[in-house]
Amino acid sequence: MSGYERIYAVIRRIPRGRVATYGQVARLAGLANGARQVGYALHALPGHTAVPWHRVVNVRGASSLRGGADVTQRLLLRREGVPADAAGRVDLGAHAWRPKRRGA
Repeated sequence: MSGYERIYAVIRRIPRGRVATYGQVARLAGLANGARQVGYALHALPGHTAVPWHRVVNVRGASSLRGGADVTQRLLLRREGVPADAAGRVDLGAHAWRPKRRGA
């Protein structure tokens, strides 16, 4: 499985109403220091994808997207019950995905 496929597999596991950071996705995909690679993988997604890309935020809980995609991301998250503050940040303490350890 390629690095991008591993990244997409992790992102598909993020449940509705939860978010994960780029770094968290990279670690779970087995990519040390791969947060930037997660960004590249998300950028490579086609326009209409089943991968819930909007559930990935930066370490501050904010969108790293530009050109209106950040607004789309916030709207999609809000539909899932994940609000953003006035600065556009998600409260990671309340909405971060905490996956169960495999085998536990």
